[in-house]
Amino acid sequence: MDTGRDSNVVTERKDITSRHSLRRNQETDNPCYKEHLMSLKCLNSDKPRETCQRYFDNYKNCKDFWASVQHERKLKGIKPHLPLPEDRAKIKTDFLNSR
Repeated sequence: MDTGRDSNVVTERKDITSRHSLRRNQETDNPCYKEHLMSLKCLNSDKPRETCQRYFDNYKNCKDFWASVQHERKLKGIKPHLPLPEDRAKIKTDFLNSR
């Protein structure tokens, strides 16, 4: 049965950049992106792993904070559950001022 295609020809994907558009934009979708990069940078350095603990703790605290913000917003019916990047600074300062 001939399908009209040459089975020996491999077609290359010309729109290779479209593959990258499916990835999440970490800078906007991850409020702890900076902390994440700092912890990875410390791991990639020649320092012992124990010296990176403060970066790990900072990253964990950041993730916990934004998870609680998402949870509260979800319970209140506020969408999007994760605040937009331009709103995050205000939410952080409000939280710090309430403590």
